[in-house]
Amino acid sequence: MVRPFAALAFGAANLVASGADVAVSVGPRGEVEPPSVSNGQLPPPNLPMPDLPSHSVVGPTLKTSVNRWPPKRRPLRADAPNILLIMNDDSGFGHSDTFGGPVHTPSLSRVVANGIAYNRFHTTAICSPTRAALLTGRNSHFVGAGQITEAASGFPGYTGKIPKSAATVAKVLSGYGYDTAAFGKWHNTPVNHLFRTGPFDNYPTGLGFSYFYGFLAGETSQYEPRLYENTNPIEPPYTPEEGYHLTEDIAAQAVKFIRNNRALTPDRPFFIYFAPGATHGPHHVNAKWADKYKGKFDAGWEQLRNETYTRQRAMGWIPETAELTPIDPTMTKWEDIPERHRAFQLRLMEVYAGFLEHTDTQHGKILDELDRQNLTENTLIIYVYADNGASAEGLQGTITETLNENMIPSTIDQQIEVLTRDFGGLSALGSKAVDNMYHS
Repeated sequence: MVRPFAALAFGAANLVASGADVAVSVGPRGEVEPPSVSNGQLPPPNLPMPDLPSHSVVGPTLKTSVNRWPPKRRPLRADAPNILLIMNDDSGFGHSDTFGGPVHTPSLSRVVANGIAYNRFHTTAICSPTRAALLTGRNSHFVGAGQITEAASGFPGYTGKIPKSAATVAKVLSGYGYDTAAFGKWHNTPVNHLFRTGPFDNYPTGLGFSYFYGFLAGETSQYEPRLYENTNPIEPPYTPEEGYHLTEDIAAQAVKFIRNNRALTPDRPFFIYFAPGATHGPHHVNAKWADKYKGKFDAGWEQLRNETYTRQRAMGWIPETAELTPIDPTMTKWEDIPERHRAFQLRLMEVYAGFLEHTDTQHGKILDELDRQNLTENTLIIYVYADNGASAEGLQGTITETLNENMIPSTIDQQIEVLTRDFGGLSALGSKAVDNMYHS
């Protein structure tokens, strides 16, 4: 059994076919040949694999020639596992109830309960570098991703472009016969490549994925996303008024990909990289999800922090000897939040919590499909809780994170005034009208 959440290392030797799994190779004269690299039945040490040699006999005339197709190449073991790699965006280690936090994450808990969980993951603390490192298995600076793609420069290690000398895991797996697909956030394509005419070599489909459905930037609206299918910009299939939400859409697309794989190419295992834009800002989710957390944070963030620390120690996620660091004097304490601002700050937290639970629930739809197709027992499921820790982009709490990103000064009073006057008050938080983020 392949256990979910197991960070297992496996090389080509565990994936390639053994002699018993390979069709018998028949030479040009009809003789039986043992599987070998030279006859194309065993994979070579390097990719891409060369074309299979012809098994036809070419005579002086068509009558004396023999047309014979080479046997199908089978570079994988018959039981080569499917691989599902899930990674959230900007979720804090102390947020999930799986790890002692206040937010319900049933899918993460489901994976942990059936596998192995680790409390360490090498994060670079920003999106593009972590993703490039994860997909290539290399230090982010070695693959041109020392910074997010939008801040690329000509300095070595900061070009924003994964070099051709570094293959992604998708490139390697596709070379061995895997069906590969990426869904959700990419954020590893240079911004000066984002044209209809390309170049496309640093799009997901140029880096080993046979199919991509998601967005190329660092963030997008969950209701009105700037979507791409492969290299083509597309519009969402329906509107927010009709119930559209990006994370739900990409989960449905991933399920569709699994079904197509099983129906059309059941002999090929799949590798799915599922990386939603959630819970990166903007925090967009239907109010019914946020309403689950009404009142949960009323005691303020210091109390929430203390409770999470206590639970994490009790659950063994942090050592018994771990000490909770004091809050830095530069950080705002809950007691310093004016009473007139508290409802606003609390609702920002509730919306985020609902957004995280909603995101984790979408992962469950993919896990359910694996169960439905009887694939779970032979699928390596890796759930990386987040590429980075919790985001600080909300600063003092905001109705639109672009204010902070563009260094536009504003006060909380001004933002609450605009929210009330133009958008109907706190009920607008989490909707398409605003791009809200919590106080960090």
